[in-house]
Amino acid sequence: MTAAVQIRADQIPVTLVTTAGWLVSLDPSAALVRLTANTGHGHADGFQCVACAGRGDVRAILFDLLEEVRLGMRPAFTSVVVDASAVVEPGVVVDALTGKLKATALRDHTVARRFYLAGTA
Repeated sequence: MTAAVQIRADQIPVTLVTTAGWLVSLDPSAALVRLTANTGHGHADGFQCVACAGRGDVRAILFDLLEEVRLGMRPAFTSVVVDASAVVEPGVVVDALTGKLKATALRDHTVARRFYLAGTA
């Protein structure tokens, strides 16, 4: 038996797009994040150098969105759409958003408290 997930009023829903070409209607107050498969600087898709790993870490990107709002660098948002259709293994992104990957930094805990996976497309 699985436990029901409690969603708090201050949490932000994340919709994950894993199918290439799939269109998701964006609310004007939504933030859009695109994860890339490869930056094109010498390694095959599915392999990541340090630069690619930083650009593909969905928890780091979501934390940065919160920080940008806090610092007045971007408008507040009420939802996020993550386009992971170019990612070789989107299951890793799902694991990061559902807490199945070990939290390694304060930002990971912050993201776990503020965001939840609302659905996939």
